Amino acid sequence: MEHGELIPHLFRDEYRKIVSVLCKRFGFEQIETAEDLASDTFLTAAQTWGVKGIPQNPVAWLYEVAKNKAKNFLQRNAVFDNKVAPIISHTTPQADPYDIDLSTQNIIDSQLQMMFAICHPAIPVEAQIGLSLRILCGFGIGEIADAFLSNKETINKRLMRAKEKLRAENIRIALPAPADIDSRLATVLKTIYLLFNEGYYSVSQVATVRKELCFEAMRLCTILIENPHTNTPAVNALLALMCFHASRLEARTNAAGELILYGEQDASLWNTDLISKGGYFLRCASTGRTLSRYHLEAGIAWWNTQQQDTPEKWESILQLYNHLLQMEYSPVAALNRTYALAKANGKAAAIAEAEKLQLTGNHFYYLLLGELYTGIDPHKAQQHLQQALLLAKTPAEQQVIQKKLSQLP
Repeated sequence: MEHGELIPHLFRDEYRKIVSVLCKRFGFEQIETAEDLASDTFLTAAQTWGVKGIPQNPVAWLYEVAKNKAKNFLQRNAVFDNKVAPIISHTTPQADPYDIDLSTQNIIDSQLQMMFAICHPAIPVEAQIGLSLRILCGFGIGEIADAFLSNKETINKRLMRAKEKLRAENIRIALPAPADIDSRLATVLKTIYLLFNEGYYSVSQVATVRKELCFEAMRLCTILIENPHTNTPAVNALLALMCFHASRLEARTNAAGELILYGEQDASLWNTDLISKGGYFLRCASTGRTLSRYHLEAGIAWWNTQQQDTPEKWESILQLYNHLLQMEYSPVAALNRTYALAKANGKAAAIAEAEKLQLTGNHFYYLLLGELYTGIDPHKAQQHLQQALLLAKTPAEQQVIQKKLSQLP
């Protein structure tokens, strides 16, 4: 692999690790410095490797350069000598006060601690997701802008405000106290869940970013599972849910990028390895007495990986949705329940329930009604599909609706 191809690949994997370790060491007061030092490390690699060639161990080379850059910064920074060094000498005894620990365990610990710091309730959810993409996932500002259908300037301002808030609130980069982990973990899981959904249900036209958002969310959840303090049933349930959904990623669009709805997907494209992993984590989630929304959604997602269109499948999904809506009502879950109701009890029952929802700003609402009225009232089916077409947000969604309109008698 040429250095021009290797460096972007390493940037995705190693930038986030270097930044997490440096941020943990410097604190949020110097978060921009940590990002600059990490970026400068890769700039040095691009310049050096182009002349001298790729080193035998590129990752070790990057870590050594990052350590040296951080050490030079600390040595010439009076703030460190006057304020940070005295604290470190009392809390973290070490031979070299300027040493940077880029060991595997410290990288894992730093990323976990950074996750809790970034997902702090003091900053807005959108900023939590943005900072997670930037610091924990190594996404560029342009990629984050694509994911949010925004521009670089807006994303930069959002991240700057979030960093200022973390500084103002004096948020520590550390695991919460054992008594606080459960309450703080709920916010972390919500951020990971939203990050995954930003990819899975994304309206961005950048397909590679869409899939990477999903897999980055799964990677962050795996970090939680690998730590005994955060390996809870809810965490396992969320990872199971994401595995089941991700298993159908390749089947959700065709070669032309057109969206394929669940009932029309080619099940042979579903990833059986991810389905098996989802089953494993769902079994791990079944310990204890806590039942979270992630358990119920994972159960629904598991049934959706079963190809057979049986009454048992749709009745089970319907009951899980009933339980989910009792636990935590959401219009989207209520809308999805009506699809399961149609499969379990027929279209007439589903139409009556769907029309009660009145989700008049949601194109999926009209798309579902169009589906339900197809074969019952072609005129109403056409009206609803045309309204769905007006509200659709992307060309991919518009193509799906146009196709359904063309198939009406």
